[in-house]
Amino acid sequence: MKRSTFSQTLPFRALIDACWREKYTLSRLSRDAVAGITVGIIAIPLAMALAIASGVPPQYGLYTAAVAGIVIALCGGSRYSVSGPTAAFVVILYPVSQQFGLAGLLVATLMSGVFLVLFGLARFGRLIEYIPLPVTLGFTSGIGITIATMQIKDFFGLELTHVPEHYLPKVAALFGALPSAHMGDALVGIVTLAVLILWPRLGIRLPGHLPALLAGCGVMALVMLTGSEVATIGSRFHYLLADGSQGNGIPQLLPQFALPWHLSGPAFTLSWDSLTALLPAAFSMAMLGAIESLLCAVVLDGMTGTRHNANSELLGQGIGNMVAPFFGGITATAAIARSAANVRAGATSPVSALIHALLVLLALLALAPLLSWLPLSAMAALLLVVAWNMSEAHKVVALLRRAPKDDIIVMLLCMSLTVLFDMVVAISVGIVLASLLFMRRIARMTTLVALPVSVEPDVAALRVTGPLFFAAADRIFSELLEMAQQKRVIILQWDAVPVLDAGGLDAFTRVIEKLPAGCELRICNVEFQPLRTLARAGIQPIPGRLTFYPDLSHALAA
Repeated sequence: MKRSTFSQTLPFRALIDACWREKYTLSRLSRDAVAGITVGIIAIPLAMALAIASGVPPQYGLYTAAVAGIVIALCGGSRYSVSGPTAAFVVILYPVSQQFGLAGLLVATLMSGVFLVLFGLARFGRLIEYIPLPVTLGFTSGIGITIATMQIKDFFGLELTHVPEHYLPKVAALFGALPSAHMGDALVGIVTLAVLILWPRLGIRLPGHLPALLAGCGVMALVMLTGSEVATIGSRFHYLLADGSQGNGIPQLLPQFALPWHLSGPAFTLSWDSLTALLPAAFSMAMLGAIESLLCAVVLDGMTGTRHNANSELLGQGIGNMVAPFFGGITATAAIARSAANVRAGATSPVSALIHALLVLLALLALAPLLSWLPLSAMAALLLVVAWNMSEAHKVVALLRRAPKDDIIVMLLCMSLTVLFDMVVAISVGIVLASLLFMRRIARMTTLVALPVSVEPDVAALRVTGPLFFAAADRIFSELLEMAQQKRVIILQWDAVPVLDAGGLDAFTRVIEKLPAGCELRICNVEFQPLRTLARAGIQPIPGRLTFYPDLSHALAA
């Protein structure tokens, strides 16, 4: 690999470009500070809500936003990205945390970081461009539907002892538990959700997350005055202190270094068998992390007119996910909503993401007792809005109205598979189906067209338009063979044939073998790639059967 090319894959690219190669001034620092504080206010409640939705205590979401946020901001390739726990991972992390506990989830996160580093070193960054829009829209919408469904229990305060793993039984269980809804929790959730929906219409630049949570807490206080209880972070989550006593809510401690596989929780033993069991989930986390972080970087490029380094971004994401588990951090990636808010708040460099992470650490030290009073139904309301934004319903509707039928089928299939099975199945099937439908579409574009020239009745002059690849060649050459039964000479102009692949070459050789006696095939105007393919295959002229000419006039004159 060339040195210049290798240097573009190294981490720290965004930080070097934004703060070293460009002059970093006090004015830029003040803008980054405002942006970092703004995003930090959004990130604190979201990080806790996403950790809860992933099946772990809320402090681990804060650890993720802080530790991974710092490491990825330093090492990544996008200067405006803000990383931390994101809603897309919930559907993957929750089953892992339920089966393997917190320790297993952190080990899977570490493994996903290794995959991401390998993706970056292998320069897979630009491969994101080859995932079709219907596939990405389908699985992100499916994830949004799944996340929204998972919030119904806490939003209404349902009494549900066991939540089924699969989607349809889960929906049935939630409907069956609706009579147990707690009105206090539901009222808090409804008010929080209403503030989140109405706040952007007020035109106030302050993000609506904090006002919505304050409104929810105010309703909770009124409900508790009537003697009713509302489920909070402190009432559901507990932790052990160093002296063996138990605390409620969130510990007022900074992230502590610990080997991920030694953390408390359901029994998890680090072994080859356990790593093998976690491998599919870890690969899914890496794939989703790569897709989401690079999509986020592309969105930010469009907002700012800059250009990210895709492979450095993958390296940064990988390093962040390798470091974070040693401090209790779960899987992290670039968050599109937080990163967009970062840009809108005036960020100029990765320093804003660093300030956002430091604000999360400050909240752990100073606000942990207050954060423990946050109602779970209000956190569920936050995630309902996140799920709605993630589903991109307006894009789904636009695609349903305007896109070709093939794209609609791919999107709906990916959405359904994501909801009913998992994201990896959805992406795999979606990409394969989209590729097959695309090939069918291209194959139909390859045609035989009669040339507007005067020829004798037993001579045909035709032009092949489109690629002669495996999906189109058999049909084209079958038409040619039928025509050869009544013709003495067939002239084929190949100036509009950009590609001849192995399948097309095989079909071509079979046509030569099957040509009826007394019929000659003349090929002219062959483009470079088909000509090189024919030469490598050793295709030679056969007198009276196959001849080649530089252009149509020579083929006609012969």
